[in-house]
Amino acid sequence: MSLLIKNIKSLVNIEYESRKWAAGKDMQKLGVIEDAYLLIKEDKIEDFGKMSDLNSDSFKGEVINAAGKMVFPSFCDSHTHLVYAGSREIEYGDKIRGLSYEEIAKRGGGILNSAKLLHNTSEDSLYEQALDRINEIIGFGTGAVEIKSGYGLTTEDELKMLRVIKRLKETTPITIKSTFLGAHAVPAEYKGKQDDYVDLIINEMIPVVAVEELADYIDVFCDKGFFTVEQTDRILMAGMKYGLKPKIHANELDYSGGIQVGVKYNALSVDHLEFTGDDEIKVLLDSETMPTLLPGAAFFLGMVDPPVRNMINAGLPVALASDYNPGSSPSGNMKFIMSLGTIKLRMLPEEVINASTINGAYAMGLHEDLGSIAKGKIANVFITKEIPSYEFLPYAYTSDLIDQVILNGKFIS
Repeated sequence: MSLLIKNIKSLVNIEYESRKWAAGKDMQKLGVIEDAYLLIKEDKIEDFGKMSDLNSDSFKGEVINAAGKMVFPSFCDSHTHLVYAGSREIEYGDKIRGLSYEEIAKRGGGILNSAKLLHNTSEDSLYEQALDRINEIIGFGTGAVEIKSGYGLTTEDELKMLRVIKRLKETTPITIKSTFLGAHAVPAEYKGKQDDYVDLIINEMIPVVAVEELADYIDVFCDKGFFTVEQTDRILMAGMKYGLKPKIHANELDYSGGIQVGVKYNALSVDHLEFTGDDEIKVLLDSETMPTLLPGAAFFLGMVDPPVRNMINAGLPVALASDYNPGSSPSGNMKFIMSLGTIKLRMLPEEVINASTINGAYAMGLHEDLGSIAKGKIANVFITKEIPSYEFLPYAYTSDLIDQVILNGKFIS
């Protein structure tokens, strides 16, 4: 099947030469072609350019007239927890009354609450709930997503989550990466004996996850009140022995050392980063690790914002992700995440577009296939409604501006 999208007002984030990410001042650079066409063959981008250079006389296939509209590469959301049971809006009142994330967790809420709900939910029900969320984010323009476990906290329930993620991979058109996050919280029964739970993760969970090939990556919540640097070190080392590349929850609640241990093990990304100072920035500059910011969580929890301007000015790349989860960021709308990037983090429109496409793709190990408009890449794109400029996408933060979604070269909506 061939598809020609013609008369595109602006074709956004094009690449003639492949790049792994946009970093520092280059995050302000955005390849754009005005009055453009995009040619898709099967599931790949075949060609693109200016309408004046298009010779379509011999073209055989479907033609879409995108006059007045723009085409973007699909969002790459590199950090979510969208496989979960039920919701946690009851805790919302506790947040409004002033309880902190840590205080809610100590009362048995937070992640432990989600673990209880998940334990009592069947795999089929969990799949159906997650499928609704997957369809939702596809409609929001997301074409690739990373999904973590971490609401199981027992071997059986962690495997249940990961099997649901595998099933989603097999039954949906979106590109999915799976991450094992057994070290998301310490179960109540292991209170006071946290190292025993770390032993369970290392000796029981990781081997069976690896044998069943249920995860691409391994993650640890290395932060104040959760897992220490030493425990994180042990878990990552064990996971890497089984071929699981590290990703890290780091420095959301305090200066935890999580960034440093992530870089030590060449983590694909370190995520959250509300507490990031000069030492952390220096470590990241000497690495291949993508700093990933989750402004939805900081916004929802009323936390401090990460020092993104310091990071970009130092020359770092930055990715944006939704952190879609029931407790701290109950939204997978990457367009809104871009808006938070501009409004809260003072990022430029070009920076948030790069952060949510090519840099998000890198944070999932997908930058060679996704994240930009480039020949040979997978044809995951969306067509906007008629809008005046690409800046309008993050500017109009509650407007539904996506008209059509194409994944793997096929119309989804």
